[in-house]
Amino acid sequence: MTNTDHNDLTPDIVLGSADHHQLNQLAMAGLERTPDLSDDLLNELERANIVDDAAVPADIVRMGSTATYRKDTGQEQEVTLVYPVDADIAAGRISIMTPIGTALIGLRVGQSITWRDRAGKRHMLTVLAVTAPSA
Repeated sequence: MTNTDHNDLTPDIVLGSADHHQLNQLAMAGLERTPDLSDDLLNELERANIVDDAAVPADIVRMGSTATYRKDTGQEQEVTLVYPVDADIAAGRISIMTPIGTALIGLRVGQSITWRDRAGKRHMLTVLAVTAPSA
């Protein structure tokens, strides 16, 4: 069984060059410890449209953004996307090195994506709102 399906949603994503560079380093460093998560992140980075940091639209999920999304179950959740060292699920800060974190990066308000949880189960989420990171 493959990890992709032709029914998967893989919308165009946008990343600022600084996030792209940092996340690429993070994913490469994690290849030995967390190969599946690192591979998933590298795949997202590979398909991203990379723009100058100042050109990233405000409605794009980037590192430090707070995003509200709706799961395929209808449940809405608000999270802030952070690096692993800053993750705190109880405080709503999720790591980019999680399946949901990797799914969210680069998405714009209104976009949906399919993603797989750690057990391989397929899910979908839709971004409802994004608050840009504070400076």
